[in-house]
Amino acid sequence: MATPADPAAWAILAHQVRREYITGRGRNRRTLVALDGVSIAVPRGELFGLLGPNGAGKSTLIKILTTLLLPTSGQAWVLGYDVARQPRALRPFINMVSGGETSGYGLLTVEENLWMFSQFYGMPSDLARRRIRALAEQLGLEDRLGTKVSELSTGLRQKMNIIRGFLTAPEVLFLDEPTLGLDVNAARDVRAFVRGWLDAHPQRTILLTTHYMHEAETLCDRVAIIHRGRIVALDTPDNLKRLVQGEARFRLRVQGVEPTAAPGLGALPGVLGVQARPQEGALLLDVRLADDAALPNLLAALTAQGAALLSLEKRAPSLEDVFVHLVGEAWRADHGPEETP
Repeated sequence: MATPADPAAWAILAHQVRREYITGRGRNRRTLVALDGVSIAVPRGELFGLLGPNGAGKSTLIKILTTLLLPTSGQAWVLGYDVARQPRALRPFINMVSGGETSGYGLLTVEENLWMFSQFYGMPSDLARRRIRALAEQLGLEDRLGTKVSELSTGLRQKMNIIRGFLTAPEVLFLDEPTLGLDVNAARDVRAFVRGWLDAHPQRTILLTTHYMHEAETLCDRVAIIHRGRIVALDTPDNLKRLVQGEARFRLRVQGVEPTAAPGLGALPGVLGVQARPQEGALLLDVRLADDAALPNLLAALTAQGAALLSLEKRAPSLEDVFVHLVGEAWRADHGPEETP
């Protein structure tokens, strides 16, 4: 991507950003590349997703964009400010929330912690308290404002962190895996709040990193898939899914066959890939076929092995399928088929 003439025209702009880490000494000295020439351009008002597995470089990019880490080479701007040269000028306009963080003082209450944070940004005290109460009500935390942070569950503490991120009404907000470790209901509450806030503030911008495919698919206007420090695809979720629409996908639930049968099934004509995992006394098979015509042979092979078919579902392509298509089956082998959180 050529460097645009006016970085201020974008909410976030990164051009050929590279970040290296040096580990070890002497003969053990190694250079680890966390980001390898990443370029993105995010307009104002967009919820932009950075999707990838752990270690792909998502958090490293966020740290650079939030002025917490310098790039080894390349340039990045947020709201027209050079993140390396103008960090102090930029910081009042941005905020960041990370999943699993333990921010806050345990002896202080939720409201006291949030008010203290607002003062770091120079917010008028009355305005801060009004916003704290309004945001707490939206996230169902209003009855815990007087609770000490040390007494909160993981989910409630993360909701407090979410409020902290939105409290200053940032022009650009960075959410680094904000639902990491949350239960299903808490994750849904956070996603609904994030999307609703941006809909109500159409000139604000959010950059979301996640390794949850469903989260990126339901929240993001556009998604960049990052793998080993490189952007391997960037488009809307619907356009990305068109990359794999030519394949047929089925989810089968069977009994009477072991997971070790998956490699043999994957060798059948027309079968592009099979992933197997146990589920409640049965075996769940996620199958990719060249077309529907390959299904009868697959079912026949399962019957020959003594398997009983409990259910069969044809699936539409998902971002998980796109990621596997671009990166390889190794990702799904490590993570397993994703459950909808």
